[in-house]
Amino acid sequence: MGAVWYPFRALKRLTAAKLAKLDEASLLELRICDLAPALDTGLIEERFDRLYEELEHRGLDFRPHFWFGEEWFSPDGVPGIGVPFYLGHPRLMRLERKQMLEVEGGPEKWCMKILRHEAAHTIDTAFRLRRRKGYREHFGRVTQKYPDFYKPKPNSRNFVQHLGMWYAQAHPIEDFAETFAVWLKPRSRWRSQYRGWPAMKKLEYMDELMKSLEGEKPVVTSRRRIEPVRTLRSKLRTHYTKKRDHYGMDLPGFFEGDLRRLFGDDPACAKNPPAVGFLKRVRPTIRATVARWTGQYQYAIDQVLHEMIQICREKKLRLRTDEDDALRDTIVLVTVKTMNYLHGGRHRVAL
Repeated sequence: MGAVWYPFRALKRLTAAKLAKLDEASLLELRICDLAPALDTGLIEERFDRLYEELEHRGLDFRPHFWFGEEWFSPDGVPGIGVPFYLGHPRLMRLERKQMLEVEGGPEKWCMKILRHEAAHTIDTAFRLRRRKGYREHFGRVTQKYPDFYKPKPNSRNFVQHLGMWYAQAHPIEDFAETFAVWLKPRSRWRSQYRGWPAMKKLEYMDELMKSLEGEKPVVTSRRRIEPVRTLRSKLRTHYTKKRDHYGMDLPGFFEGDLRRLFGDDPACAKNPPAVGFLKRVRPTIRATVARWTGQYQYAIDQVLHEMIQICREKKLRLRTDEDDALRDTIVLVTVKTMNYLHGGRHRVAL
């Protein structure tokens, strides 16, 4: 059976059932706004209900609203959370995984980590917390220019770790959000985990600040939705082209000398399996493992692996050891190269 193609006129009122049947080519030709009628809030509502329970357990009488947008975000001046459109339909989550190799916020644990972070921004806005002297003393002035990129210092103990990639170091508002998320997490052991760290003072301040808000009503109560799906006219193809450019530009490539530690073309390797076939087979395993240990985006790591495969093909390199050892050594090499780049202070992480 051939690909399913729906003319644009037939998609003026896209349904969830039609969306489920769309092939990738047809889907990428849709505008994001075309998806609006087919999106289901069921999955994300369940996770927001869990967030609301966590806030209530902490005595916070506040419930941020949400809407589907292009990406995760909480806009200035609005105590609400934009949720990426792909979480509104299983077909869109499959497309996200195909295009970006992972679904940010898809698994429940990952989604709750993001929601706790974004909830911090909404509480900051709702109660105008950034105006407080204690906020500025502990996290800095929010008037600092928000960067397009930031250079993390992986060894610093002045910041908590929540989303990974030392995200708290990006800007004072992210430092606040990451600290709040660590504090909010149920059964969080932050008092023992961060004992002796300068970041402990921020957590203790957060604890005092949130206790002072128990039973308080928000000052800012706007229910506006900024850049909701129905207003986004970019095609999905354009959206993913820009997104891949954004997240795939960070890591340095490999040089031939790096690869010859693992693979070779000398007589001793002549009867061993080609490195290209090996790397293609283990590519998903390497990508996921290095991403887990470094916090780097899978898409960025995959671009490095793609370059490795290209070099191995051009030089006709073969394995020097058995496949188990080669897999282990390849993971180590990619991880070390990534971490050296991070610790060297040259890495710029896209926000």
